[in-house]
Amino acid sequence: MAAMTATAGAMPADPPMDRRKLIAFFAMVVGMFMSILDIQIVSASLSEIQAGLSAGSDEIAWVQTSYLIAEVIMIPLSGTLARILSTRVLFTVCAGGFTLASALCATATNIEQMIIYRALQGFIGGGMIPSVFAAAFTIFPPSKRSVVSPIIGLIATLAPTIGPTVGGYLSNAFSWHWLFLVNIVPGIFVTLLAWSFIDFDKPQHSLMKRFDWWGLASMALFLGCLEYVLEEGNNKDWFSDEHIVIGAVVMTVGAVVFFWRAFTVEFPVVDLKAFANRNFAFGSLFSFIMGVGLYGLTYIYPLYLARIRGYDALMIGETMFVSGLAMFLTAPIAGRLSVKMDPRVMMGIGFFGFACGTYLMTGLTADWDFYELLLPQVLRGCSLMLCMVPINNVALGTLPPQRIQNASGLYNLTRNLGGAVGLAIINTMLTQRSDAHYARLSEHVNFGNPAALEWMNNVAGNFNSYGMDGTTAALKKLSGMVSQQATIMSFIDVFMGLTILFGSLILLVSMISRPKAAPPPDAAH
Repeated sequence: MAAMTATAGAMPADPPMDRRKLIAFFAMVVGMFMSILDIQIVSASLSEIQAGLSAGSDEIAWVQTSYLIAEVIMIPLSGTLARILSTRVLFTVCAGGFTLASALCATATNIEQMIIYRALQGFIGGGMIPSVFAAAFTIFPPSKRSVVSPIIGLIATLAPTIGPTVGGYLSNAFSWHWLFLVNIVPGIFVTLLAWSFIDFDKPQHSLMKRFDWWGLASMALFLGCLEYVLEEGNNKDWFSDEHIVIGAVVMTVGAVVFFWRAFTVEFPVVDLKAFANRNFAFGSLFSFIMGVGLYGLTYIYPLYLARIRGYDALMIGETMFVSGLAMFLTAPIAGRLSVKMDPRVMMGIGFFGFACGTYLMTGLTADWDFYELLLPQVLRGCSLMLCMVPINNVALGTLPPQRIQNASGLYNLTRNLGGAVGLAIINTMLTQRSDAHYARLSEHVNFGNPAALEWMNNVAGNFNSYGMDGTTAALKKLSGMVSQQATIMSFIDVFMGLTILFGSLILLVSMISRPKAAPPPDAAH
């Protein structure tokens, strides 16, 4: 009798995982990895693509911008499309379309074709990312999230981090075409596996009759123009440029129409009600700021190594590989901690470690190399994983199942928008602070400064001994040194800003309540 009572009081064990679902999830994770990787894989090899396509310096930037604009439109739309078409159809079409678009990118013969193919690649690939997050929190029981959440957190952070490494290696070892050809074989396998094994939900074709086309158009204008303004604003001196002004106006009009439709129509293209969930709202805010740190540092480290150290794409990739390795090794640890530790404490530790890593970079000099950058990169990689796992669980792990498909699109959108906003702010800071530091340093480097004058005479004498105009050469060298130091000081300002930002998140974490468990799937019926 006692044995029967003990058995009845025991918690029921989770049923064994369906092998078909595991295979389907694995295929989806690979597809998401390819899609996120392609955000950054071309960033270290734009010069090779520019030379191969005979493109101008202004045109080549659109290889990256067109991808990001198209992707940021698709990500929030994917939740609605998954309900209408089913996850199986949406993911299979996206995986197959992404593979085909990758092949088209490799065959581009001019910059116009490349921009169109990259936009197509970004739009179709953007549909795969939220589907993985939605699947992870609907097909797996909460007890499996200590394994599943680190996997998707690792992919979401590792892919953009190692993108420059992979891109630099492929373009140096082979050619820029392989930046896209590398997607073909895994893309075919993902497409076949997705069609054969994904069976999580059923299509709701009747929703197509109520689809909000005006909402879709306004969302495309709003998000597309927002991404354009953020990407191109600093290069075009913001509102001094006519195109930026037009983009900002269209963005504002699109935003007004989009939010009006989202709150008034019966079946909006994006359901914003998920933000009523406090945990999801805070998780999305943290995701936005993590986007700033993730994409911001993926951008600024290579910029320092290229501008100051003179590294090529492959050397930059080899130096930055440390962060990816740290993430990979930390992922299983983060998974185990996620079931034993209060997620607020775990996030606080991650934010503190990230702030420490950026604070160490405030001691940056022109001589910093692999070993000086080692500890900051290790702290960055480990901290990103310690942050992302609990943030994923807080944002999506407490939502009812019927909300997760739509919410995963919004959640991933916040990370991408955080990256776009962060890069815009970082670029603007680098430009403005570099100019300010150059002006201030120049005031002290003049003919009235004995040390500067002595240095000028010594350098000029060395050049004169080779029959060159020593004074002109010395002035150019001095100007270059001042410019380099001003650039380094602007990097330090950015790192200090990121330190303050992530340090403040520790206080914000302490203000949220401990997340409650998600309702069981049966609660949705």
